[in-house]
Amino acid sequence: MDAIIDVTPLYIEGFLQTLALLLLAGSGAFVLGVLVAALRISPVPVLRGFATAYTELLRNVPLLLVLFFCAFVLPLLGVQLDYFVLAVIGLTAYTSPFVAEAVRSGINGVHIGQAEAARSIGLPFGQTISLIVLPQAARMVVPPLINVFIALTKNTSVAGAFFVFELFGATTRGTRDHGDEVILMLLFAAVLYLVITVPLGLIAGAIEKKVRVLR
Repeated sequence: MDAIIDVTPLYIEGFLQTLALLLLAGSGAFVLGVLVAALRISPVPVLRGFATAYTELLRNVPLLLVLFFCAFVLPLLGVQLDYFVLAVIGLTAYTSPFVAEAVRSGINGVHIGQAEAARSIGLPFGQTISLIVLPQAARMVVPPLINVFIALTKNTSVAGAFFVFELFGATTRGTRDHGDEVILMLLFAAVLYLVITVPLGLIAGAIEKKVRVLR
């Protein structure tokens, strides 16, 4: 208990940083992902090609490489930002294609007749997507999106290797300071990660069950 009491302030600080990374990168990835998903189904070939290339590139590049680029290459290009902000940028960019694919799968689940009806009454592409298609796709999109955010929660630990003091960084310091209590330090960190991921999983399950009933 002495070890737990000693590292609790450290772990709480790291936990709050992890939450901040999740909220900021998750919000950014959601907005960017919805935009990319809209471009993927755009009637303009150039926009579809750009969105497809963006999605395929970032989905197939390791997160470690993306964060390395943000932490070391961007400063060389003149981008002078705090490492925390650079980590948010990297996590946002890496997560957005997964959000885009989740949103696109939901859009594809909406009957094409809905979009055709919207176009028949003169709605442009943007309004067709935002007013007609996305509201209907939302029920199908939320469960996979929450799974993406659960993965993002775990991915924030990679930022600890790039000078961001989050929960993984706190765990590293805790195990270093209490080398005789390594297992306890790791279990403490695991519990804090579960505090985030388990409620998200329960929400995803509840929404999925509700959608199944509505269908």
